[in-house]
Amino acid sequence: MTRNIGKVAILVKDYDEAIQWYTGKLNFKLIEDKPLPDQGDKRWVTIAPDSYSTFQLLLAKASTEHQSQFIGNQSGGRVFLFLYTTDFSQDYSAFLSNGVEFIREPESHSYGRVAVFKDLYGNLWDLIEPIIE
Repeated sequence: MTRNIGKVAILVKDYDEAIQWYTGKLNFKLIEDKPLPDQGDKRWVTIAPDSYSTFQLLLAKASTEHQSQFIGNQSGGRVFLFLYTTDFSQDYSAFLSNGVEFIREPESHSYGRVAVFKDLYGNLWDLIEPIIE
């Protein structure tokens, strides 16, 4: 039996601004964007680091005040998502030139090279190039 996590929902204020940020700043790919007509203005929007990724983020527009309270703080201020790369220097430089805000500068650890950045709403991400043994 094989199991994996296919998608994780991330709360957003607006579909289009989130798509623009993730595709423009992090160079993610838009995988799917289709309306859900039976659910008002909701859309099924998925993005991924590349077109071949088996993991995707589902951009979920907050539809209640309660949900809106968690936009940008889905993990209580801890790092929420971990973006693995095989070329830390290239991605770090590209993200900086695209205006991504890093809150922790690159550091080397026993597990790899890592820096922490914020997404457009304030969720924290690790950009990490793991050491492969």
